[in-house]
Amino acid sequence: MREPVTPPLARPVPDGPPTGGAELPSLLTRLLRRPRRGDRRLPVLWLVRAATGGDPGALLRRFVGQGAGRRVPHAVLDLTARPDVADVPAVLRELHRQLSLEAFGAARLRFRHYPLADWLMHQSLDVGADTAASGRATLVRRLRDWRGRRSVEEPQVSGESVVGTALQVLLWLLRRAVPSAVFRVAVSGRVPVVGGQYRWFMRQQYLAPRQSVTFLGFAERLTAGWRDGEQPAQVDKLLLHAFLEDLRQAYRRRVWRPGDWRRTAYPVLLLDGVTVDGVGHTLARLLNDVRNETGRNDPLLVVALATAPPPELPGTRPLREADDACDEWAEALPETRRLRRAAAWLVTLRPDDDDVTPPPGLAPPALVAPDPPWWARRFLPAAVVLALLVGAGAWADSRWTLDCHPALTGQVRVQLIAGECVGYSDGAAQVFNSEPGQDRLRAVQRRIFAQNRAAEEVWQRSDRRRPYLTLVYLGTLTGNRTRADEESYVSEREELEGLATAQYALLKESAAADGAALLHVVVANGGRQMRHAGPAVRMLEALARDDPTVLGVVGLVESRTSTASALRELNRVGLPVLAPTLSADRMDDNSSLYLQISAPNSAQVAMIETYARQVLRVTEAHAYYSTGEDSSLTEDLYVGTLVDGLRERFGTRLTRLDEWRTGRRLTAECGYRGLLLFAGRWSEFDGFLRALKECGADPPRHLVADDSVNRYMANPGLRASAPGNLPVTYVSKASLATCASLRAAQAARDDARGSFLTWVGAADLLDPPRCRDGAGAPVGERVSLAYDAAMMVVRAVESLAARLRHADTGRRWEPRSVNPVGVHAEVLRQNAAAGYPGVAGVIRYAPDSGEPVAKRLALLRVARVPDVAAEPVEVFHCGAADSGPDPGCRPT
Repeated sequence: MREPVTPPLARPVPDGPPTGGAELPSLLTRLLRRPRRGDRRLPVLWLVRAATGGDPGALLRRFVGQGAGRRVPHAVLDLTARPDVADVPAVLRELHRQLSLEAFGAARLRFRHYPLADWLMHQSLDVGADTAASGRATLVRRLRDWRGRRSVEEPQVSGESVVGTALQVLLWLLRRAVPSAVFRVAVSGRVPVVGGQYRWFMRQQYLAPRQSVTFLGFAERLTAGWRDGEQPAQVDKLLLHAFLEDLRQAYRRRVWRPGDWRRTAYPVLLLDGVTVDGVGHTLARLLNDVRNETGRNDPLLVVALATAPPPELPGTRPLREADDACDEWAEALPETRRLRRAAAWLVTLRPDDDDVTPPPGLAPPALVAPDPPWWARRFLPAAVVLALLVGAGAWADSRWTLDCHPALTGQVRVQLIAGECVGYSDGAAQVFNSEPGQDRLRAVQRRIFAQNRAAEEVWQRSDRRRPYLTLVYLGTLTGNRTRADEESYVSEREELEGLATAQYALLKESAAADGAALLHVVVANGGRQMRHAGPAVRMLEALARDDPTVLGVVGLVESRTSTASALRELNRVGLPVLAPTLSADRMDDNSSLYLQISAPNSAQVAMIETYARQVLRVTEAHAYYSTGEDSSLTEDLYVGTLVDGLRERFGTRLTRLDEWRTGRRLTAECGYRGLLLFAGRWSEFDGFLRALKECGADPPRHLVADDSVNRYMANPGLRASAPGNLPVTYVSKASLATCASLRAAQAARDDARGSFLTWVGAADLLDPPRCRDGAGAPVGERVSLAYDAAMMVVRAVESLAARLRHADTGRRWEPRSVNPVGVHAEVLRQNAAAGYPGVAGVIRYAPDSGEPVAKRLALLRVARVPDVAAEPVEVFHCGAADSGPDPGCRPT
């Protein structure tokens, strides 16, 4: 069937360039037409009235007010003529009233979240001398009545017979008990089928809904009187967010609902009489904030008519350049909204005098919505829809595999949160991260899960005599933006490889070695930047309660406030945490069961300062820090404590300390002879190098980067495409675990490092095997750090097992005979003598501290970052490699 030609959004104007009053209608015609695929982002158009000439408000009111049939949903509000509309709630109430009308030739827009929020704000729970519980009961009764679930009058059944009594009970169930039960289930938000609007309020971000635990508690905070303790701006943002959420849902396109595709034009709000700092300006500002803070788009176009430009974007563009201005705004929007700029969504235009006055005899065109596609029209028979559903069901039954789902076998519990699969798994039924380019990350998970099955079988064959423990790897396994050919989770993959190596080493023990432990690993995802670590820890709490073999957590990846919160929760649960790479100072303040494998930031700063003074012999330093996307210096504990350490250690010699963001130029550093330090997150390092590329033949002489850049240097894909040919020196936490160092240790009969080299080079473990035939792939420093963390716990469990059954070596292992807190104490007891002989250096702890003492750190140097084949060279190091006194810092 041939698709009919879609009529234009507005009647065509005469041929030739736009003249007179055609500019504004042409601009709205372009913005309001909804694309057949996808959606466009809509700005806030701020039109500054011309000093003389026509009135754009009158033109636009005629434009949206004409036409018949399928009209664009619109609301017009003249703020100068409506003194009763004095605040944002009043504007939204009027906007809701106008857009809810069935007056646009199509199904009306339905609102579910905003009316509930607005209704709650009009409720008063002042119960006088009654208790707070009476206020809650009043709110429950009103909510139930508002839902329309309760009948005002209930029919009575007369008679004292058994039949009459039964009918009364039945009517009571139908009229009161069943609706009441349904209401309680809906308000709880725990059942997916019902209560979606209540769940939305508890999951959105304004007014901290989680502090209220339940929706009823949150709803109570919105009522009159109780609302006085909340920030007015947060309340206004909640109302606006709820209003926009209703528009988003109304404009969703679902394949199984052709009616969704009948909305072919976006709704528009025309605000006339807007003044700077008035209610119209406030609404525009809040709309900008909500879009930036939630990261959600919405289908509302706002046109504000004012006499002056907004202070957020005082520069105006003539209306004849409107197309160019909108294109430039759309191109810059991803960056400006990420930076949460106050003018991220504003486009300020200045109509000329002749732009707002139609030529004589020419009326403005009418605002008419295009016809929907043929397959979305009402004449299609229901049989076509049914056939599509049956075909889609058959296809899904044979091919569909969800990448985030619970499994009937193994220990799997996951939840989709903000588009990320959060939870834990110990089997191949749930492998985290289905993004392209992450094959190696998925492969090592499958290797761990296969070794889980092997460890279980070996344990059963030993008649359960061997100690058997479970460690949870909690890390960031989703959330990064990646190319299809880019491995973006190198660090997480390396840490999982370290745990897989520990498993493998234990499986290679003799079958008769009843004292050798077996390791079971559960892989858990806390989401991007550990933002969903809270829900993940709550799931792990239930796992540890049900499975007594769970004795600790390894991982946590990044030092952020969300990570610190997760540490506090894990401490409450009673699970020790061994962090291979966390290095923010004082992370152990968050948990008495925390053990850090890497040196803290204070040691890293001390090494850099000593290197600058003793080797480079420079007298001053410039430092730039960055916290990565959607983060701040307060939230990023790693960068925050690093910056504090630099200020304290360098003092007045630190002559420049600035934040670096994408797009900032660094030409001021060209030819700089002092120490130039990158003290930020690895994700920003590529942009930092691109900025330094402008220096050409006069680059800064001494570029040093923190240990976060190890993530960048461990990623061959990123390094190969790195800009420029600058030499870079960067901090390494495991320089003793390079292939050359491991071979030298094996030749010197170093058992710990020699055995580790044997395991990582095995043909049936890592893909590809490491350090083989003199030219194998490098180990990756996080492999050794995670291996050390796991083996410290394993050796502690083996020691406890030996003491528990010293009189009867043939007895079965009872998992409940040890507990996580006891294992943590045993780790510290074993460490108290000479320290743990780790592959990446000896690990010692001071009393009452979770930070290692004199842990080895090194500075590695590469002559050219893109030269992936060249192995970094160690130029400086601090700390101890083996047991013995601290040798201090010295060149290598």
